[in-house]
Amino acid sequence: MEFKNHIPIYSQIVDVIKLDFVTGTLKPGDKLDSVRDYALKLKVNPNTVQKAYQEIERLGLAESKRGLGTFMTEDPKVRHEVLEELAVGHTSEYINNMRGLGYTPNEILMLLKNKLS
Repeated sequence: MEFKNHIPIYSQIVDVIKLDFVTGTLKPGDKLDSVRDYALKLKVNPNTVQKAYQEIERLGLAESKRGLGTFMTEDPKVRHEVLEELAVGHTSEYINNMRGLGYTPNEILMLLKNKLS
């Protein structure tokens, strides 16, 4: 995984886990790699992975089971919320990029309509 310099690494790890969850790479109930194993895989400090895991637990995406590990939530509502959050983020980024290119809202809509039909 290649990390962007301007975004904290733990936050980028959270984003990857979210994306893996909504795309089905990680399924509800799946056990995540141990902190140490995931840190080795990503070549980052285990504290960074620990912070990412704490964040996904705080967001309700996963739960830690003492002595067993960290598991993805089985609540379909959470998956839907994350999917919607990602969709809104991508849409906002697209709109901001298009506005930066000088497109008006109507022109952006027209481009989308043409591309989708």
